[in-house]
Amino acid sequence: MKILCVDVGTGTQDILLFDTNLHPENSFKLVVPSPTMMLRRHLQAATRQGNPVLLTGVTMGGGPSHWAAEDHLKQGLPLYATPAAARSFNDDLDYLQQQGIQVVSEDEAHHLPHETVHLESRDFDFGAIQRALAEFGVSVDDLAAVAVAVFDHGNAPPNISDRKFRFDYIAERVQADSRLSTFAFSAPDIPLIMTRMKAVAASAQDVDAPLLLMDTAPAAVAGALLDPQLSTYSRLLVANIGNLHTLTFRMGMNGIEGTFEHHTGLLDQPKLEGLLRALADGSLRNEDVFDDHGHGALIVEPQPYIFPADGCGVVVTGPRRSMMQGSPLRPYFATPYGDMMLAGCFGLLTAAADKLPQFSEPIWDALRSNKGRPPWEIEE
Repeated sequence: MKILCVDVGTGTQDILLFDTNLHPENSFKLVVPSPTMMLRRHLQAATRQGNPVLLTGVTMGGGPSHWAAEDHLKQGLPLYATPAAARSFNDDLDYLQQQGIQVVSEDEAHHLPHETVHLESRDFDFGAIQRALAEFGVSVDDLAAVAVAVFDHGNAPPNISDRKFRFDYIAERVQADSRLSTFAFSAPDIPLIMTRMKAVAASAQDVDAPLLLMDTAPAAVAGALLDPQLSTYSRLLVANIGNLHTLTFRMGMNGIEGTFEHHTGLLDQPKLEGLLRALADGSLRNEDVFDDHGHGALIVEPQPYIFPADGCGVVVTGPRRSMMQGSPLRPYFATPYGDMMLAGCFGLLTAAADKLPQFSEPIWDALRSNKGRPPWEIEE
């Protein structure tokens, strides 16, 4: 059984073709530029050439592509976008038009100047992954499922902070289900407010298999917990230090005991250590994080978490995990199946085992056992 897992981040998209017949370490994998980084490069090329740009497609992640769009406008060059593509930068289209982006209909998009560079926005391109793997003789025609992780702020109503809306959603999911898979959904069950996840599902019409969507940070935390060095711990703090966001969970026997989310760019080691200690002892308040321009905090289990004497009480993962290097909290840098970059993909697998129960047993059998085979023993 094969499951394609794609973890779409700000810097990279990390791709795992998981095969239950193989040792997990032998699964085929790719770490390539993220879609927003790819769009950024195309925008920068158009800016250098002095060409107007039209963005079409679906809502995707912003960040680097948004910054490139702003640079394009600063050069006095036109930037057109259809409504769905424009929402990659902000859900408020009136605000975007005030910033200089010209929001156009699909029909208007067909009548722009001929020199306009047409770029398509999407977070998930199954065809591109399929072609890339095919170059190495690897087929994805027989997939049992596809799982994709993206960071989704959600579509906040007017005059509601994106940060508050995002963390209200996190708190609601945790209170509904204490498992990390509470942040994962089969395509038909994606909440209407999760517009980026909805857009991925819309981009996956060429996928002939069940589709699962999940938030990136919980996926990375779930994957980090698969590191065998952590198997003897019943309670842990796990921080996913991403390029743009840091989301930390306090995990216990009954699942999520507390959490906070902040912007990575506003953190340094001392501040992050302070947040971790406050999450551990239960003193961290939502307003402490929100008033510092973060998203928020939630304490579910009031019983304090005591850091173990062996120093494995804080687990870190994510592309900016080096922020905790040398910390007096003595963090453990998780490497599930020998690859930190694939933590999100392995976390997607655990969520698939929860949300797609028909695949639960073979997924866990493959993850927990050493019965897999080397790839040359698998008949094509």
